[in-house]
Amino acid sequence: MRTGIAAFVTEQARTAFEREYERAMALWPDSREVYDVDTDVGITRVYRYGAREGEPIVLLHGHGANASTWYALVEALGRRHPVYAVDTIDDPGGSIQTRPVRDISAWLEQVMEGLGLGRVHLVGHSYGGWMALGLGVAGTGRAATLTLLDPGGLLKVPMTFLAYLVAGALAMQAPASWKPRLARVLAEHGLVELPEIMGPVMLGARWFRPHRPPARPYTDDELRKVSVPTQILVGRRSRLLCPAAALARARRLIPGLRRAEVVPGAGHGLPQERPQLVAERILTFTDGGKAHDA
Repeated sequence: MRTGIAAFVTEQARTAFEREYERAMALWPDSREVYDVDTDVGITRVYRYGAREGEPIVLLHGHGANASTWYALVEALGRRHPVYAVDTIDDPGGSIQTRPVRDISAWLEQVMEGLGLGRVHLVGHSYGGWMALGLGVAGTGRAATLTLLDPGGLLKVPMTFLAYLVAGALAMQAPASWKPRLARVLAEHGLVELPEIMGPVMLGARWFRPHRPPARPYTDDELRKVSVPTQILVGRRSRLLCPAAALARARRLIPGLRRAEVVPGAGHGLPQERPQLVAERILTFTDGGKAHDA
C-alpha cells in the first residue's frame, strides 16, 4: 500500500534526468521497441527486444533503477526469447505515476495484460525480485518461472544495507583511481559501473521521491503459496541478505524452489556484476534445463 505519488521534485530535475536516461538506454541494442502501457495508476514504460516467438522473459529492476540496468543481459536473452523490461511505475524512469499504488501485483498484472502477454518467465533483481515473488504469492498463474536475483522479501532489510547505500553514495565522490578499491571493500559495483548507467540512478536518488516503504519480508504462510518453479541467486557479499539465512528460509518454505545458488565474490548487483552467469542461469532454467541445488 502506497499513499503518495512518485515524482521529481522539480521539472528541471526531470529534464536533466531524461537526458541521462536516454544516454543509458542507448546501451541497449538499436532494434529495441518502446511501449507505454496504460494502467489504473499511470503510464508504464516497457522496452521489448529479441525473438518474435517463444515464452517471454519479463525483467523487473531494483529500487531507484530503470530498464537500462539490464543492458548487459538483453542480447543474450533475446536470442531465444522475447524480452520485456519494465520501468516500475514509482521509480525514476520512463513511467509516469498518476495515482497511488494500492496493489503492486495488480499493477504488474495490468502491464502484462496491456502488452498482450500470457505466461511469462519473471526475472526480478532486489526490489524487482520482491515484486516477482509477490506475484508468486498471489498465484495468478501468470508466471511460468521465477528467477530471483538477490531479492527482497526473504528477510527484513537490515540497517547495515542502508548504511552501505550511504557509504556507496559518498564513495561516488572519491577520485576515479580510488573507486575500484572502494568497490571491492564496500562490495558496491556502482562505483565501477558505466557512467551512462549511474547518471540517471544518481540523479534519481537526489531528485526523485518514490513515496514507498522498504520491501517487507513475506510471511511464512505467504511463501508457502509460491508453487511456481523458482530459482534464487544470492551474492556471497550481498549487503541486502545473509545468504545462508535467506536460502535456508527459502528452502524451508517455498514449495516451488528448484534451484538456489550463492555466487562467490559477488555483491548485491548480480545483473551488472555477473551478467554472463546470470543470463546463463536464466536461460537454463526457463528452457527446462536440469534443475539442481548448488
